[in-house]
Order: sequence, then structure tokens, then C-alpha cells
Amino acid sequence: MEARITNPASPDVVKAINLLYKSVHSAGVPAATLELVHLRASQINGCGPCVDAGARSAKQRGETDERLFAVAAWRETPYFTDAERAALDLAESATRLADRGDAVPDDIWEAAAKHFTEPELGAIVLWIATTNFFNRINVTTRQQAPQNWG
Repeated sequence: MEARITNPASPDVVKAINLLYKSVHSAGVPAATLELVHLRASQINGCGPCVDAGARSAKQRGETDERLFAVAAWRETPYFTDAERAALDLAESATRLADRGDAVPDDIWEAAAKHFTEPELGAIVLWIATTNFFNRINVTTRQQAPQNWG
């Protein structure tokens, strides 16, 4: 499969994305949690480049293979903290908006709110939205993961 266009983002879009990235990563949410949220949303959306880049980025930040391999089945594994589980649950609900009438039920939001402050919750929601933004662009334009990772 070939990409439909080479670079879907203009320089102005890249600047805006960099500001989002900076804002999210300065809110106090552990980097590992943000990596897991990005990876899970990207798995749900079938975004190969984001799954690939997300797993590699998490690995470079010290994430273990066991946790990376288990993200898709996070409920059935012992590798994640309660806070990470709450963030993953929120990521799934916010990514699968059309799957149920109440897309993000109160119990899912309240579980996340037990572990994260309001600014951290805002950052997680923004990161989920940003991930979904990238996923939709990449899937629509058939972007590919690089073949030459070392």
C-alpha cells in the first residue's frame, strides 16, 4: 500500500501540533501514561504509523516489552497501575465515541478523576484527541511506518 500524499501537514499545522504537544507534556501526567494512551487509541483506530512510532517512543523512554505487548489487553494483565488503567479506559471511550449512547460514562470519568488533577485530565483528553487527529490523517492518507527503523 502506498501513501496517497507525501506530507499531509503544512508547516503551520506542525507548529500548532508542537504547541499541543508541549502543553500536554507539561501538565504533570507521567510520560508513560501518555505513551500508553497514544498507543491504545492508535491500536483501536488501526493507525500503523502511530502504533509503530508510539511503541518505539515508549520503548526509548524505558517502557517494558511486557507492558507494550499487553496494551491491547490491558484489562486482563497485571502490568498497569490503577491510574494507567483509568487513563486507558478513558482513551478507549473517547476514541470509540459512537459505540454507546453515553460515549464517556460518568464511572469512567470518575475513575480517571480519582487519579489525575483537572489540568492532568485536560491534558489526557487533549492527548487522546491529538492522537485521534493523527490517526485519522494517517489512515485516510495511507501513511506508512518507516521501513528503515534501526
